[in-house]
Amino acid sequence: MSERTELLVPGPAEALGALLDVPVPDLDGGEGLPLLWHWLYLLDRPAQADLGPDGHPVRNTVVAPPAPGRRRMWAGGRVRTRGTLRCGEPATRHSTVLSTQDKQGRSGLLTFVVVGHRIEQGGQVVVEEEQDIVYRPLGGATTSEDGPVVPAAPDEWSIAVTPALLFRFSALTFNAHRIHYDRDYARDVEGYPGLLTHGPLQVLAMAEAARARGSHGGAHFEYRLVAPLFDHQGLIVRADSQTTSVRDVFGRQTATGTLRSSR
Repeated sequence: MSERTELLVPGPAEALGALLDVPVPDLDGGEGLPLLWHWLYLLDRPAQADLGPDGHPVRNTVVAPPAPGRRRMWAGGRVRTRGTLRCGEPATRHSTVLSTQDKQGRSGLLTFVVVGHRIEQGGQVVVEEEQDIVYRPLGGATTSEDGPVVPAAPDEWSIAVTPALLFRFSALTFNAHRIHYDRDYARDVEGYPGLLTHGPLQVLAMAEAARARGSHGGAHFEYRLVAPLFDHQGLIVRADSQTTSVRDVFGRQTATGTLRSSR
């Protein structure tokens, strides 16, 4: 288990607003952080010596790789908000591994890890979260099935995915995983056809699309990352009152989400 406490300040939220060109609440005036914006705060900041060849920490971390040479992927998760996180006040995150399970897959041994986070502020639990992480064997080509471009519809939000966008999001979330900014590593070591678009970036985009349609806090949000998304494939988001999804510019779905009231 690990615990981290810090004073929440507006800077990271303002940076995300600039990155995605989305409205930032009046944080100085007492408005709270939107759904999932806690991912910019209470971050682990491992020592450089604790990073492995892929940029992820291999020691002194809540989620340590089960063995050397395993590919780490964020597969999904669940977030329940019980209140509003506010800037100008300290908050504490408690993190622990809830379960670990090995399964045999087509590519070899898969290790599924569920990580739990609980964020408290003002003596109350504000956010409860479970993140699903999977470790796969390293190696093996990952194909990119591109086809005719499917233009974004009027009710969809198209985000241009560029190396600069991925690098800035990595910096904002203190994520050193090289698949998001080191094209040579992503291609030559992990077998990807391009830079990988962060799973959390896709999920945040889904939550923001829902917010733009009037959905706010006090929610239970469940999401899955169903296929890898690479930088040349774009990012197109759709949301209605309860569901949201991400697809690439060729129409292939890469992430899904379901939002409902937590009451």
